[in-house]
Amino acid sequence: MLSVLSGLGLGLSLIVAIGAQNVFVLRQGIRREHVLAVVVICALSDAALIIAGVAGLGFVIAAAPWLVVVARWAGALFLLTYGLLAARRAWRGEGQALDASEPGGETAPSAGGTATATRTALAPVLLTVLALTWLNPHVYLDTVLMLGSIAATHGEERWFFAAGAVTASILWFTALGFGARYLGRWLRTPRSWRILDALIAVVMIALAVSLVLPVLG
Repeated sequence: MLSVLSGLGLGLSLIVAIGAQNVFVLRQGIRREHVLAVVVICALSDAALIIAGVAGLGFVIAAAPWLVVVARWAGALFLLTYGLLAARRAWRGEGQALDASEPGGETAPSAGGTATATRTALAPVLLTVLALTWLNPHVYLDTVLMLGSIAATHGEERWFFAAGAVTASILWFTALGFGARYLGRWLRTPRSWRILDALIAVVMIALAVSLVLPVLG
């Protein structure tokens, strides 16, 4: 039981931080768009990485640090691109306001000034969340290498530790994705979405810069 609680605590401490993945889940939750699919992908990805770390993949990463370098540059490029797209949405006012008349509906003003229903296709959303998850080098350093190393100290109970960490991911992403909808009351105007997209742009671009600064320095 102690190993499960230790895994739960460490898992939450690693995942409950402002990052690209959390920002994206939050945005999808606020939009009430493909939330279940996004939450499932994030939770399953985290579970796979945790299991890989406990199973010993961390040693492979430690022996081949160039894998992290590749993930670092690929992740920075993706985050920069996503951040610039968010900045463009904020500049042009392309974000969607929540429609108060229909739960879960998103609307955006059309050229004539009337609200027309819009919805992002599932495939681009899933590809984005997969990229934000698997192209993040910190995932391999924190979730795989560090968490896997700490799990090894629990000996025969390391899989109970892993179960606690996986539970932490499921709880966090579920709460973040489905709890974000309660922020909708403050995001019912295009102006509020422009502010949100501007904040997302700042976070994404800052994260992209932070990824490559250690290499450039």
